[in-house]
Amino acid sequence: MTTGATDRTHPRERLLDTAGRLFYTQGIHAVGVEQLVTEAGVTRATFYRHFAGKEGLVVAYLEARGAGVEDAVAAILAAHRGRAALLAIMDMIGDNLCRPGFRGCGFLNAAAEYPDPAHPVRIRIAEHRRWFHGVLRTVVGDAGHPDPERVARALVVLRDGAMVGGYLDDPRTIRATLRETAENFLTS
Repeated sequence: MTTGATDRTHPRERLLDTAGRLFYTQGIHAVGVEQLVTEAGVTRATFYRHFAGKEGLVVAYLEARGAGVEDAVAAILAAHRGRAALLAIMDMIGDNLCRPGFRGCGFLNAAAEYPDPAHPVRIRIAEHRRWFHGVLRTVVGDAGHPDPERVARALVVLRDGAMVGGYLDDPRTIRATLRETAENFLTS
């Protein structure tokens, strides 16, 4: 059964929205195609018309998730440079940790389910991580740090740890620690 809102949404978008919700809350391998098509209100034929298979949907889910992050970072970079941009990015991450239903990083969660680095899912994850590292390197360089490459690598590790800590520990404490540590990197 579909709702009026479902009827007005393109089937591909419904599948991506449904996949995003289910993959994030239940895990990718725990969600079958039957559950996806049922909850998205589409047929199997429609599913396969838009995606070659579940793996194609997983890659599209990560691409959509990455595009959301890239858009948010682009908005920050349009408004800030250097130190202010870095702290705004860290605040964006910290705010994400504190949202209801937070279950860690969707990219890290997917990587845990796809151990082969040559798999298309892991390739997409690696592309997103390279992009994020490059953004941090640029922002840290704009802030005047003498070794932006080293600091960017450390900030990626910090962000990864914050994503895990935000799920397992008190997210408000992790958010504050994330920002404080980023500020300290700029002064080191």
